[in-house]
Amino acid sequence: MHFTASVLALVGSAALASAANKVTFWTLDDVKRTIYFTANDNQHFLDPVTVDNSEETTVEFPEGFVGNFYAVAEGEENVPGMLGEVMFGGGYGLTYFDVSAIVDANDKNGVKQMYPAESKSPMSGCEVFPCNNAYYLPDDVQTKTTSETHLITTLGEGSTGIKFAEAA
Repeated sequence: MHFTASVLALVGSAALASAANKVTFWTLDDVKRTIYFTANDNQHFLDPVTVDNSEETTVEFPEGFVGNFYAVAEGEENVPGMLGEVMFGGGYGLTYFDVSAIVDANDKNGVKQMYPAESKSPMSGCEVFPCNNAYYLPDDVQTKTTSETHLITTLGEGSTGIKFAEAA
């Protein structure tokens, strides 16, 4: 009986570990970038990470993280551009996310698209900006939701090769 309880506890902890809040950054060009993170409540601090196209980089986020991130190309000044915004564990336990052009709609090389890793839908953002699937004005209704806790974020010039449904 003790063995069964131990196995069930192990399986339960593995399920929790696999449900970690995370974003995988997929660089579509040959530019090295640093990703900077800002939490809305200043309670969750994440160190910047450097990414490039040699491999996809996954960052785990603390439970309840609400905030954003942006990408700065190597050699460029650290100025926020296109934002990836995320709330893990929001209402109904959902993940809320969007690509926001409010800070700098002219950023064409930073954050491009965000979408759930498994279902690949819904998608926020664009391969080519401007488009009708990003947050441009404070009253835009562009926030997407998913029950998944793992998101993909694309960066830079290029195409994922994934065909997304057109935004309504």
